[in-house]
Amino acid sequence: MTKVSHNSSPWPAYEWPAGKQSAALLSVDVDAHSPFLWSLRDEVPDRLAGIEIRRFGPRTGLYRLLDLFERYDFKASFYVPGFVAETNPEILPAIVERGHEVGLHGYFHEIVADVSDKEFTGALEASHELFVKQTGAAPVGFRSPAWEMTPHMLREVKRLGLAYDSSLSGFDHPYDVDGVLEIPVQWAVDDAVFFKFEGGGRDKWPLQSGRAVLEDWTSEWRMLHRFGGLFTLTVHDWISGRAQRIALLEELFDKIKAESSVWVATAAEIAKHHASSANSGRFAVAGAIPAAIGPRRFGRADD
Repeated sequence: MTKVSHNSSPWPAYEWPAGKQSAALLSVDVDAHSPFLWSLRDEVPDRLAGIEIRRFGPRTGLYRLLDLFERYDFKASFYVPGFVAETNPEILPAIVERGHEVGLHGYFHEIVADVSDKEFTGALEASHELFVKQTGAAPVGFRSPAWEMTPHMLREVKRLGLAYDSSLSGFDHPYDVDGVLEIPVQWAVDDAVFFKFEGGGRDKWPLQSGRAVLEDWTSEWRMLHRFGGLFTLTVHDWISGRAQRIALLEELFDKIKAESSVWVATAAEIAKHHASSANSGRFAVAGAIPAAIGPRRFGRADD
């Protein structure tokens, strides 16, 4: 497949390891029922359906995904909320034992808009401590629940000595924002936006066709390969551990596996490559929040 030139862009082409034209990061957010509990927080209703559909993840879905990666000899990055690791202490060791990476993902899958800077710092530190206790090693990466970051969060990720964050989408290859390496994500290749259906009248859209999603994901991967970018796939234990989604992933992985110039790597491996390559510092941007435009509006009624 022909690589598309970057000559029209003011940015240089991203450089992957020798012989590789693009990269693929296969990632799993092992949320289980932590987002369900966070959304309720103070009072959990006496109903089982919503929590049971998510408990499928740590019971079955996670292990189907681990087996799937093993069949293809792919290493993946798993982002686990501290609460999920705390209540399922077998999860982190099981993932690490298979040779995969485990990364931080909040403690209760707390949403950024719902917590203060102090609460975020406390959750980050508590998660880090728990990961070290359960695995014997410090995690090197963070992914924010629901993929939102603030300048304070970036500073805390850096202060804690983490090698990267994987929550933002400013490029479709790794870049640096406020001195933190960003390994980008993309909603179009996240299973939740297509298959997150829990019932109970709370869902805002129906399940999507797996066949249509596979076609879109394959198209995205093929074009990112041509552009020399990073294809970051994000799936969830309780969603893509289901049988139909395993079948979908098998078809996608068949295509990726057949392309020898794709580097399938964990986020930790990508971060290590970035730091030691000519890419480091080439794609540095500021994470500053722009000023509100309110005072500059044209034709305001009070003028």
